[in-house]
Amino acid sequence: MVAERGPHGFTLAEASRRAGVSVAAPYKHFADRDALLAALAERGYREQRARFTAAIATCEEPADQLAAFAAAYVRFSAEQRALFDITFSSGLDKADHPALAAAGDSLLASLLPVAERLATTPEAAFDLLLRIASAAHGIALFLRQGLFGIPADALAQTQERAARTARDIVRSAQ
Repeated sequence: MVAERGPHGFTLAEASRRAGVSVAAPYKHFADRDALLAALAERGYREQRARFTAAIATCEEPADQLAAFAAAYVRFSAEQRALFDITFSSGLDKADHPALAAAGDSLLASLLPVAERLATTPEAAFDLLLRIASAAHGIALFLRQGLFGIPADALAQTQERAARTARDIVRSAQ
């Protein structure tokens, strides 16, 4: 349903009907719709962490690792559209969902050491990572909107575009 209508376009009652369970069934596991979305967003962060860690592991140089992260970011947004939307567009307040905040922090903690190898201070490393992630996010959204052509056909080229952009950002930071 999220893939069809976005993270705000469904109710628990409708989800229950589609799943063939009683309207009360989700409430045995989740306090409300936001709790369900938070659990899915946590899953999104865990999936991203696994993908990004695997991508980084394919390279040794930190600039190449950040480029691999950016390319993996674009691929995740294309292949896991609903999780991507839930994670980044559901409007959940992490203060209300500590496990979600912890999952996001864990993802960040897995990426920061790479940026720290290129930066002179922890603040500069965070800034570098934020700039690369922001660029990858924007490129991912442009891909999904068809700016680069049919998303399925343009995925590989768009991943390369994200990797190239990450390398450019690293160069400009040095």
